Amino acid sequence: MVKTASQPDALLAWMDCLADPMRLRLLRILERHELGVADLCDVLQTPQSTVSRHLKLLLDQRWVQSRRQGTNHLYEMILDELAPAARKLWLLAREQMESWATLAQDELRLQRRLSQRENDSQTFFAGAAGEWDRIRNELYGGRFDLHAVLPLLPGSSVVADLGCGAGELAALMARYVANVIGVDNSTEMLKAAKKRANGQTNLDLRRGELEALPLKDAEADAALMILALTYVPEPQIALDEMARVIEPGGRAVVVDLLRHDREDFRRQLGQKWSGFEASEIERMLTAAGFKNVNVTPLPPDQNAKGPALFVASAEKA
Repeated sequence: MVKTASQPDALLAWMDCLADPMRLRLLRILERHELGVADLCDVLQTPQSTVSRHLKLLLDQRWVQSRRQGTNHLYEMILDELAPAARKLWLLAREQMESWATLAQDELRLQRRLSQRENDSQTFFAGAAGEWDRIRNELYGGRFDLHAVLPLLPGSSVVADLGCGAGELAALMARYVANVIGVDNSTEMLKAAKKRANGQTNLDLRRGELEALPLKDAEADAALMILALTYVPEPQIALDEMARVIEPGGRAVVVDLLRHDREDFRRQLGQKWSGFEASEIERMLTAAGFKNVNVTPLPPDQNAKGPALFVASAEKA
């Protein structure tokens, strides 16, 4: 039994452990899963030295346990084996963390990592299918599957690429549909898009703001807004405009960042918003006059350094 004199020291040590966001994120993951350092580095997007330092402190204070598996160590927090006071502190901390946007980002990367690990445990997928993805990309590139999907669009379609940037997607779509209207507010981006178009006559590039699109009502059959909404001061107005330029029954697709806590990332890229909750996007699209709204978080690419994304699709009512 712990002596009374040491109880304040133990309490302060537990509180000190929980006073760091990285350690809280580690415990939130390790409460549910037994993982190695490499897994945790991937999920938390944090260097190994940092993760190892925090794990050592958590081990010393008996928040987590470790066991050896081959050349690796696996870590886990077993709630029932914590000291009663430590368990109460953790349950309180966990309750207060539930609204953290960072945890949603961690969860997406965790599910991708767990899915990847499950696949790696299957001989066939680890050997044949897993290697085939790598070989296929090395031999044929990473965009040929998009060429396979785009012909599914009706050839008579007029598609608006809102926030088209340097025009890579707009130029690609123009090969398969009747007309693509690319809109961006950056003169430099439009110059790059015009150069990439290389004389494509059905790629119409227009300078304008997403909150005041240079398109007539119902001018497009469908519209895309890819990684542009976080740069708009008034997202609802931009989505209202998106609805205005699509004909009734036309489709809209929005891809952008899920809500995150990386303020340094937002400032570095000059974004107005730190992503959006799925419920926010669904609400704004519905308010803009869309129906059948579907918002899906995208599994993060293994090499992606930025926050996780979502894809939202909807139909103009």
